[in-house]
Amino acid sequence: QVQLVESGGGLVQAGGSLRLSCAASGSIFSINAMDWYRQAPGKSRELVAAITSGGRTDYADSVKGRFTISRDNAKNTVYLQMNSLKAEDTAVYYCRAEVVLTTTRRSYQYWGQGTQVTVSS
Repeated sequence: QVQLVESGGGLVQAGGSLRLSCAASGSIFSINAMDWYRQAPGKSRELVAAITSGGRTDYADSVKGRFTISRDNAKNTVYLQMNSLKAEDTAVYYCRAEVVLTTTRRSYQYWGQGTQVTVSS
């Protein structure tokens, strides 16, 4: 009923920048929180950044000052601007959204398929 499609990943040198996008589509009445997670090889998935429908943001300590999360509610899209990238930022990045469906008016959690970010040192 709802799809999240991520884009913007790739290979970048340390110190460089990337911008990730995640667009939600389907039977969407509204979207509450939207988040970015990442999972590096051999590690568990971790929360990178979160944004509420009202625009309040939160970040993992490891990315504060380097990453910026934002959203366009009209486009049902969340972004992650990543600057000053480090080798340890290498991971698969996933977006997550809490979506209120038009059919049930209840909130459900959806995940994107993931996009690879590789930072070379």
